[in-house]
Amino acid sequence: MPESSHADLLLLFQRAQAQFTDRVDAVEPGEWDAPALPEWSVADLVAHLTSEQLWVPPLLAGEPLDDVAPRIPTDTDALVGTDPLTAWETAADGALAAWADPAALDRTVQLSAGPASAAVYLTEMTADLTVHAWDLARAVGGDTHLDPELAAAAFRYAEAHLGDDGQPGLFAAPVEPPPGADLQTRLLARFGRRS
Repeated sequence: MPESSHADLLLLFQRAQAQFTDRVDAVEPGEWDAPALPEWSVADLVAHLTSEQLWVPPLLAGEPLDDVAPRIPTDTDALVGTDPLTAWETAADGALAAWADPAALDRTVQLSAGPASAAVYLTEMTADLTVHAWDLARAVGGDTHLDPELAAAAFRYAEAHLGDDGQPGLFAAPVEPPPGADLQTRLLARFGRRS
């Protein structure tokens, strides 16, 4: 398969951000404390994705993890406060602007797992946004249908980069999908979800 261009990867990331934004916008005021994942509420999930976006500009600028970490909040209230949608959108806009730099994919970034190409980092973020859009929608009884192109891209990422045990601390171990499962179901199973 030919290597994806910067424009292609950026467009997928932007679509994944938009898909997640739609799910955040659909959360009703009384649903922020609803369980989304083990040990995470809906607010915690949105805070997690908000935090991930905040890491992008400094990491792409070449800053070391140890210098960036003290500046990125880890507490849900500090990340999303009383207006999770605005907090998310602000962080997402900053990340998108950093990724839009024509030289962004030429870089190597320092991640917690070690150095990685920016292209792999971008595809990982796109996959994470895609799967978490489903988590968020499921938690609040929203639209769990994922963009098929994003689901396909996330599945390709998982097949290329995740082992049989997932990625401990980041991605759950896969579960067996039902026979004849569609791509979205297989994607979710690859990330340890049962749809």
